[in-house]
Amino acid sequence: MSEDNQHSFFQLVPDQVLDAIESVGLEPQAALLALNSYENRVYQFRDYDEKKYVVKFYRPNRWTDEQILEEHHFTLQLADNEIPVIPPLIFKGESLLTYAGFRFAIFDCRGGRTPELEDKKTLTWIGRFIGRIHALGESETFKHRPELTINSFAEKSAEYLLGNNFLPNHIVPAYEAISSQLIDLSKQRFDELGKYPSIRLHGDCHPSNVLWTDDGPHFVDFDDARMGPAVQDLWMLINDASDRELWSNLLEGYEDFMEFDDRQFKIMEPLRTIRMIHYSAWLARRWEDPSFKHNFPWFNTARYWEEHILSLKEQLSVMQHG
Repeated sequence: MSEDNQHSFFQLVPDQVLDAIESVGLEPQAALLALNSYENRVYQFRDYDEKKYVVKFYRPNRWTDEQILEEHHFTLQLADNEIPVIPPLIFKGESLLTYAGFRFAIFDCRGGRTPELEDKKTLTWIGRFIGRIHALGESETFKHRPELTINSFAEKSAEYLLGNNFLPNHIVPAYEAISSQLIDLSKQRFDELGKYPSIRLHGDCHPSNVLWTDDGPHFVDFDDARMGPAVQDLWMLINDASDRELWSNLLEGYEDFMEFDDRQFKIMEPLRTIRMIHYSAWLARRWEDPSFKHNFPWFNTARYWEEHILSLKEQLSVMQHG
C-alpha cells in the first residue's frame, strides 16, 4: 500500500467503513462504534435486522495477505472443532476482503467480560480450551507467519529504538547495557531449555483477549498468532511461576488435551522480558500514526524512558535470582 493509502488508513472515515461493509452485501445501520484497537481499525455495527457484527481493517504493511489468511485458516479450523473462537465470516468464498485499497474482515460480534482468574473452575475451564487450541495448533505449521524469537522480539526491537534516536542521550548508555544483559540472559535460559516443540499459538493470550460469559470463555484477536512455545499462551494468565495453586488449576484443564512440559517454566521470565522490550519498540514504530500520539501521550518522554529503564532493571533482578 502506498504512503498515501497508509496516511488515509489513519483517517479512515465512517462513510468509507460503511461503503466497504455494503460492498459485500450487508446493510449496516449508519451508527458505528469504534472499538479499542490500536494496531488495526475495528468497528462494531448492526445491520437492519439488528444483528451485531465487527469489521476489522488491517494496518497496511504489517501482515501480508498470506499471513492474514493463515490466521483466518487457523481460527476457522478451531471453530470447526467447536473451540470457542470468533472466525471471520466468508463472503463469496473469501474471508479477506478488499475495498478501495483497504483489506478488511467481518466477524460476528460476541460480548463478554474479563474472566475471574482467581476462580479455580474458571481457570481450569480456560486451560481446557487452550489445551484444545494447542492440540490442534500442533497439527500444522504456519508457513508465512513468523516465529516468536528473541531476535525478532528483543534484539531487533532494541536495535530499532537505538537506531532511530527515540531514547534521550542520557538514557542511551543505560538502555544499551540493560537490554544487552537481558537479551543475553534470555538466550541462556532458552539454551538451558533446549529443543522444544514450536506450535501455532494465539500469541497474545492476555486476560482481555479471553471473554467470559455464563456459557464459558471465548478467545478473540488472533492477530498476533505465530509459531512458538506453548507457555507463551499461558504465562500472561498467571504471571507468576511461583503461584503453584493457580498454575495447578490452569494446567489441570490444559493437560486434559495437551501435555505441558514443565521445563518451559525456564523461559517464562525471558518471554516476559522480550515482550517488555518489544512493547516499547512497537509504540515507537507506530509513533507517526496520529492515533498513537493521542492514545499514548506519555510515550517518548524522558519520564517514560527513565521508568522503562527502572522496569528493565527490576526484571534483570528477577532473571538473575530466578
